[in-house]
Amino acid sequence: MYLDTLVKLTVGLAALMVVIRLLGKKELAQLTPYDFIYTLVLGGILEESLFDEKIKITHFLFAIALWAVLIFLIEKAAKQWNPVRILLKGEPVQLINKGELDMKKFNKHNLEMEQLRSALRKQGVFSLREVRDLFLEPGGDVTINKYVDYEPVKNGDVKTDANDQEPTALLIDEGEVKDDILTSVGKDRTWLITNLSEQGYTNLQNIAYCDWSETEGFFIKVYK
Repeated sequence: MYLDTLVKLTVGLAALMVVIRLLGKKELAQLTPYDFIYTLVLGGILEESLFDEKIKITHFLFAIALWAVLIFLIEKAAKQWNPVRILLKGEPVQLINKGELDMKKFNKHNLEMEQLRSALRKQGVFSLREVRDLFLEPGGDVTINKYVDYEPVKNGDVKTDANDQEPTALLIDEGEVKDDILTSVGKDRTWLITNLSEQGYTNLQNIAYCDWSETEGFFIKVYK
């Protein structure tokens, strides 16, 4: 029994190393759901074989070898044939094109506005007004192309006395007014409705995105 356990653990570790080699040198963010499934299934095979004495070493070796071959074939197919790659790995999706947010694609991928804003903040972007183009990558990361006015100035390019910008607050998310956020910034719904009406926005449910800051004011995107 102990010998079987030793062999299974050794083979399981070797198989895990093979799977890692088959997946190539990927960062964690680049891994797709299928990559995680590979390792989860491998772990399940190892777990069952360790605790079920009815599973012989030969059965375990066959299952490990078969799974490794299947992974190899799937990875090769994804590399050779574009439709297979798109099916298994996905492809980048452009959510913002020249400043226009595509709400159909946004909702198709079950995204939340605050989730998107969180991803942007990690890249130093605090409002959609700064984003010219945005791509949702297969691994879930976002890649952005800023407007030139919001690109960082390189040392020595120009001297400026620009003021610090206040952080933005998401006041309307897909037609829904965020009263709690309004309260947190010291405003209320009446203030919001009045200011938006002055800018020609009378139907709040037609607003897909609205953020506001003390320094930049409102930035609004409506449904097309």
